[in-house]
Amino acid sequence: MSTDCWLVCGGHVVASATRADTARERGKGLLGRDGIDGAIVLPETRWVHSIGMRFDLDVAYLGDDGRVVKTAHLRRNRLPAPVRRATTVVEAEAGSFERWGLRAGDVIEVRT
Repeated sequence: MSTDCWLVCGGHVVASATRADTARERGKGLLGRDGIDGAIVLPETRWVHSIGMRFDLDVAYLGDDGRVVKTAHLRRNRLPAPVRRATTVVEAEAGSFERWGLRAGDVIEVRT
């Protein structure tokens, strides 16, 4: 993955993250991993899947302004529909968003 960064919400760091900057990194995402500490940020993305994943995901779809337009719990081997208003996706292990208090309407800033 390309860049180590932080997810900031309401002025507080909620998690460490890795940003997948290239198309190849975004395509691979979390495939092949047994889990993740923190999150992965997928810029220029409005759709993800969990086919071949080894664990369930929490997924946040962000708009241009970093506002969370939708969150979803994505079980393994699922193929959800794209989210039109999304320009970035944040993925974390299932249960992470509840621990972080992250929900639709929150604004996420990705800081390096």
